[in-house]
Amino acid sequence: MLSYRHAFHAGNHADVLKHFVLIELLRYFNRKEKPWWYVDTHAGAGCYALDSEQAGKNAEFAGGIGRLWQRDDLPDAMRPYLDALAQFNPHGRLTFYPGSPALAMTQLREQDRMRLFELHPADVALLGQTFARDVQRVQVRKADGFTALRGLLPPPSRRVVVLIDPPYEVKEDYRRVVDTLADAIKRFPAGTYAVWYPLLARTEARQLPERLAALGAENWLDVRLAVKKPPRDGFGMFGSGLYVVNPPWVLPQTLEAVMPWLAGVLGEDGEGRFDLEHHIE
Repeated sequence: MLSYRHAFHAGNHADVLKHFVLIELLRYFNRKEKPWWYVDTHAGAGCYALDSEQAGKNAEFAGGIGRLWQRDDLPDAMRPYLDALAQFNPHGRLTFYPGSPALAMTQLREQDRMRLFELHPADVALLGQTFARDVQRVQVRKADGFTALRGLLPPPSRRVVVLIDPPYEVKEDYRRVVDTLADAIKRFPAGTYAVWYPLLARTEARQLPERLAALGAENWLDVRLAVKKPPRDGFGMFGSGLYVVNPPWVLPQTLEAVMPWLAGVLGEDGEGRFDLEHHIE
């Protein structure tokens, strides 16, 4: 269960969707001075060198952020995400890709806090090094994020963005995602929870969005980006999605403007497509 290393996938099409939405969530929270918490249940190593052996093995970033970097036709709504990436690549060459915690840090203010969980011993050590100079605002723990989240809800600030982003390498992850989100909604109904999930042929993956919807959240959004047709052999991820509980009311409009462009840029052989559903009162 500790074999997964996100460095092999850093900056791919799934990261682009996930991190673009994450930046939008935190930017919305920054509209008010009141502090917020960011909780990452599967934080990874924090930041990834794209010229490393791991990232270069499949070079998945080439089909993801590599297709967006330094384009001159970016939709305005995507610029904050690319601006955040530019902080890690100040000389213009794409050499580093920040993971979710590092990207969240670009939006963190003095009054805000981050709580990061990771189980992989090598990754949690790297994560701790990344945030070693900001222990007042950022806490890193070697812990099971599914379980650890329970002790943080409700947060003192009563404002929280939680990213639930497991690797889904084992079937148990699908069940635990649903159980964790159900428990989180019960403990703190007003929280904003973003669940990333892969588009796969396997039964658990196909059923997950329906199981999340069945939890009955009043306000929700589900966005999916497919970059190619489902493989005929049934193996391999062909896209990903985000299910967001209590999304900002402006997020659907932002996605409606961005997703057609993003599907066109990231789609392989013209097969890019997206789906967007939401209910926000």
